Amino acid sequence: MPTRKKSDGKKYWLDDHRNVDRLVHWFYAICAVLIAIDIFVPKHGPFAIEHVFGFYGFYGFVACVALVLIAKQLRRVLMRPEDYYDR
Repeated sequence: MPTRKKSDGKKYWLDDHRNVDRLVHWFYAICAVLIAIDIFVPKHGPFAIEHVFGFYGFYGFVACVALVLIAKQLRRVLMRPEDYYDR
């Protein structure tokens, strides 16, 4: 991926793909640490499923995907034509 320069001639730190790769690797490392911490944190939830390893991460992922899919469908209902106010 070639580096791109902005119209003002400045080069930003995210324009370099190596910095983006480093950032993604840091995010992966943080996710791995958070999953590893799940082993050592005692759980006191009222439901048995809350004690399953990685439940909260999985639940959050499923909820986020559901929100995106619901928003896509909601867009069909709420979207107006481009010239809605010009009529």
